[in-house]
Amino acid sequence: MFPIGDENAGTVIRPIVNWTLIGLCIAVFFFQLLLPPNQLEAFFFQYGVIPAEITRLRDPFSLLTSMFLHGGWLHLIGNMLFLFVFGDNIEDALGHVSYLLFYLLTGIAAALTQVLLNPDSTVPMIGASGAISGVMGAYIVLFPHGKVRALVILGFFIQVVMVPAWVMIGIWFALQLFSGVVSLGGSADAGGVAFWAHVGGFVAGAILVWLFRDRDAVARQNAVRDQHRTWERIPSGGRSRRA
Repeated sequence: MFPIGDENAGTVIRPIVNWTLIGLCIAVFFFQLLLPPNQLEAFFFQYGVIPAEITRLRDPFSLLTSMFLHGGWLHLIGNMLFLFVFGDNIEDALGHVSYLLFYLLTGIAAALTQVLLNPDSTVPMIGASGAISGVMGAYIVLFPHGKVRALVILGFFIQVVMVPAWVMIGIWFALQLFSGVVSLGGSADAGGVAFWAHVGGFVAGAILVWLFRDRDAVARQNAVRDQHRTWERIPSGGRSRRA
């Protein structure tokens, strides 16, 4: 199940911070494409989060830089799709400055969670998914009944459906948590997906959003969503206009 859109009911501000974050990730990725393999590997080691280094209180700046690096086209496109779908609503609910600070803090919290669970790893961790997980944690807290347009793929069955955010994001989080538990006890230097970063970012986002949210903006979005759902439930013959 992949999100491809949502109802942006009630949003009023342009998500310029969200667009900028997406643009930065894309720009850095295209820069990576210019690097030969040996320089690209060195680039990841320099700007990615290496848990063993963070454990020794070295290179804390990588906690920020790592969230703008990606390991391939699918990694980039998947992350940017999730950020595009969920980020604009959260930026509207928090405001530009608060959203940027929230995004960076949840990204840092995500990386530190992975470091805590795998402190001796010397494999660089890269990607925006930890911070994006924080955005999803905020979304399910603020707009649990918001509708998400999801692409469902089951073998040859492909269908676009509208599902509540708590279903879409809830299933996603359950998969991350399950995969994280399964990964425990593995090699410290094994590569792959940093599932605990996803879990940590999500939990951080669900908590921090209470500090950063603009209550009026959240109420506005939810009120418009409720109005839309009420209008959809009224039979066509019973609709009327007020003079």
